[in-house]
Amino acid sequence: MKISSLIFPLFVAMFIVATAQAGSTGQPFYGDVPDATHPWCVHDWNRPQPPRVEPKPLTDAPPPADAVVLFDGTEASLANWEADKPQSEPTKWVLKEGALLCVPKSGFVRTKSKFGDCQLHIEWSAPMPPQGESQGRGNSGIFLEGIVECQVLDNYDNPTYADGFACSIYGVCPPLANALRPPGEWQQIDITFRRPVYAGNKLVHPGYETVYCNGILVQDKTQLEGGTGHMGRSRPGPLPETGPLKLQDHGNPVRFRNIWYRPLPPRVAADDEGIHGPMSEQAAAAKRKEIAVMVRDAAAKLPAGSLDQSLRLAESLVYEKDEAVAKSVIALAAKTTANVKQLPSDKINSLKNETKRVWNAMQFLAKFKIIDPSEAAWTELDGIVKSQGWDKH
Repeated sequence: MKISSLIFPLFVAMFIVATAQAGSTGQPFYGDVPDATHPWCVHDWNRPQPPRVEPKPLTDAPPPADAVVLFDGTEASLANWEADKPQSEPTKWVLKEGALLCVPKSGFVRTKSKFGDCQLHIEWSAPMPPQGESQGRGNSGIFLEGIVECQVLDNYDNPTYADGFACSIYGVCPPLANALRPPGEWQQIDITFRRPVYAGNKLVHPGYETVYCNGILVQDKTQLEGGTGHMGRSRPGPLPETGPLKLQDHGNPVRFRNIWYRPLPPRVAADDEGIHGPMSEQAAAAKRKEIAVMVRDAAAKLPAGSLDQSLRLAESLVYEKDEAVAKSVIALAAKTTANVKQLPSDKINSLKNETKRVWNAMQFLAKFKIIDPSEAAWTELDGIVKSQGWDKH
């Protein structure tokens, strides 16, 4: 149907007014439409803007001792990066005043190393004075595994579509707050990244990303279904085990510094509620068995027959029952009692420390009924220790 020459200008005028009233937060009829599990369009201009939260003052801290430093402001660390090209080649991004500076139109940059689940720290600074608006001001991106983007954008006083805001999981979830400092100042970003866990083609646990901006929580275990992208919705699917960290060239000279990560142990299908928290009975039993094996392996490396070895083996009973180990622990208690009883009263204190070590272990095992609290070897040892007052000091 043809639109009349009178109606069309009116439609355009209404569109311009609506866009202006929305604060240039995007446009309608743009990204993927809502579906059964996603109520918003991708880049939906109707989605509320994150509330403003004033961040704490900038504080600097060195990387943790076990961190892998990707960029520390030196020429040597610049060598950790390369151009995001099919074939490895040097990046055209430059080192300037201790920062990694994006050279517009030079392309993405990526790390030469690859990693998966991690704790990532990175700092960025938008150009000053600011230029452009919405997605055209201080735009870049932090791509975990080169696939999942945490948005970089100067939104200090610059609205845009909510799921494209600074610290959004781009196209997926807006940040909980706008915690940015003014352009030209450094934004400190801390990310916990967890890949989805699949067993074959079945999703066992969703991936997630937790993000802090300048010390303020802005993504709280936001679920990751797959890689992120412009206008298109994330499609569920596994992510690679590892991948490079990529930084985006979006045409703005954004600076980066203090980039490091700590690798995190991968999640496994046996985890019910992530790494920390309750597990299923089956998963917990499997984990306890794993710990017991670890403890017994450690005991095997200690001097054979030593008290240290015996107590390490006793510790393994906390995680898994073992009849042979339990009998050896009872025998240890009996032997300790016999050793004390054979000494004259003025020599007993020479065995105080050794006896107390055995007593402490036996007391714990009896308290939690890992050994029978009425076991004669334990009750006799307990009586001797208490008669000497060794249980008090």
